[in-house]
Amino acid sequence: MRTQASARHHSHDDAPDTAEDFRKLAALPPGRARDALRDRITEAWLPMAERLAGRFRSRGENFDDLRQVAALGLVKAVERYDPERGNAFESYAVPTVTGEIKRHFRDHMWTLHVPRRVQDLRNRVRFARQDLAQTISGRQPTTTEIAEHAHMSEDDVRTGLGALESFTALSLDAELPGGDDGYSLGDVLGSADPALDVVIDREAVKPRLEALPERERAILYMRFFDDMTQSRIAEELGISQMHVSRLISRCCSRLREQIMQDTV
Repeated sequence: MRTQASARHHSHDDAPDTAEDFRKLAALPPGRARDALRDRITEAWLPMAERLAGRFRSRGENFDDLRQVAALGLVKAVERYDPERGNAFESYAVPTVTGEIKRHFRDHMWTLHVPRRVQDLRNRVRFARQDLAQTISGRQPTTTEIAEHAHMSEDDVRTGLGALESFTALSLDAELPGGDDGYSLGDVLGSADPALDVVIDREAVKPRLEALPERERAILYMRFFDDMTQSRIAEELGISQMHVSRLISRCCSRLREQIMQDTV
């Protein structure tokens, strides 16, 4: 039967009195007897762990998974608890189990890595909205109302609201809302412009072009920048088309070798 002294250490009337069991557990060497006693203590405190898991029901995670995470936290608490410190087991186990559940949400529920500060802002905004929903009917609370209720800046509220909408990532194969044409989100996203490669190539070759003799530089500019044919270039310079072809080929080979040397 529980004594009044032990009852004062527990916040719930159904908390088991395992003080003596923990003293025995601390004295037992590793082995079957210790494992059996540890399992018995853990089983006695499972209702508390499930009660803590129940506090996180509305956060989008399967409750059975939360119960398993809470049970894991309880096992860690039982293993690490030191009765010689004089504190009741429950005062040590509650933050341990709760911390394990919060780590689960932080490490497994967010699809993308989100800074801890943004996660905290999200939680503060979510709790504030829940509180305000009890006094405001027919509409969502405004950013200003949430900021005043949660003692936050409106910029932080907007960050928290954005995080509320970003808890999971939307698949690029997801069909666009309101459309029956079968188009997905990926169909409307832009792609890299091939012309960007041309810009990069032109910038890379520009210093080498400027170092060429004037006539060869003019031929390359007319061919590749003004899009003139070799025949027209030949007419412009008063030379044969064959000579223009040889000059272009020789200049391009030289430029290619110089640029390749620059990248080595």
